[in-house]
Formats: sequence, structure tokens, C-alpha cells
Amino acid sequence: MHESLFIALEGGDAAGTTTHCHLLKGFLESKGFKVYLTQEPSSNKIGILVREFLKNKDIPPTTDALLFAADRDLHYRNEIKKKLDEGYIVISDRYIESSIVYQSVQSDNISVDWVKEINKFVGLPDITIILDIDPKIALARKETEELEKFEVSSFLNKVRNLYLTRAKDENYYIISSDDIIEIVQDKIQTLVINKLKNLS
Repeated sequence: MHESLFIALEGGDAAGTTTHCHLLKGFLESKGFKVYLTQEPSSNKIGILVREFLKNKDIPPTTDALLFAADRDLHYRNEIKKKLDEGYIVISDRYIESSIVYQSVQSDNISVDWVKEINKFVGLPDITIILDIDPKIALARKETEELEKFEVSSFLNKVRNLYLTRAKDENYYIISSDDIIEIVQDKIQTLVINKLKNLS
């Protein structure tokens, strides 16, 4: 039986985290692994509320951060940890780094340390991969009516810079998602397979 592994794909809006999570799941299943794919905000009731609030510019950044933390706490305990204990590879489309980056960039009153503090009870991924994208390319991929309150160029530049800073500080993997999907996915698969070989 293979050891469980917790993978999180992170990055700015339209970086392709959802697409690459699905492709990675299919690849690993083709290799015989048990894979569980999940996402944040989650599908629980708090996650549904978070999704509603993402469209609302009147919600304070601190409320966003606390709701994301509450959603993550429930998500980790009731979903992610159970699957890891059952020997699954769990892939999460966004996780704690999204909160650390997006919420701390939203307001000068929100520090990285505070976001980490309110998320301190959840388990951390074994692999965090940052999909790096130029905000101009990201916004070009989105329809205007799809845009959430975070999706403006100046904000996304700050998001990108903090993701890259965090990646260097925490030794996360950085993969450019400006490339075609097949090239990006091949790089992700190589990272994950090498990690799995080291576990065996």
C-alpha cells in the first residue's frame, strides 16, 4: 500500500489550478494510486457561504479571512485527514497559502502571521506547488462577468509577488503556467512522482 500524500496547487486567479488538479488526478489514477480531489472554498456549508461572499465587495477582509479559516478547519478534519488516513493521495485546488496571500494583501491590518495563527489547527500539505502567472494573461482568460472582487490587475500583481516571496521562504515549487497546459502538467507530474519515489 502506498503512503498517503497531501498536495496543494496554489496560484493567482486563472493560473489553472483547477485544470491541473483534474489532470494530475487522472494521471495518478492511471498509475494505480487512490486519489481524492477536493477544493477550497470547500463544498460544506461554510464554503458555500464563502463563495457567496467572494462576489460581495462590502464584506470586510477580516471576515473573509475568518470564514476561510473556519471552512478550512472543517474541510481538513472532516474530509482531507480522513482520506489521508485511508491511504489516499489528496489533491486540493487551493489551500492555506491562498488565504495567507489573498487575505494579507487585502488589508494592511491583516498580517501573514495572523492568517497563519487562525489556521494553525489544520495539517499542512506535503507538497505545495505555486502556479505562477502574469496577471495580464490571467485577466485575459476571464470573462468580465466572472470576475470576483479580488480580480483587478494591481491587486493581482501584489498577489503574485507575495506568492513568489512565500515560495522562496517556504521552499515551495514554482511552475510557470504561462506555458501550454501539457508542458505545465508534465512538470507537475514529474515533481509528484519524484516525491512518491522518495516515500517508497
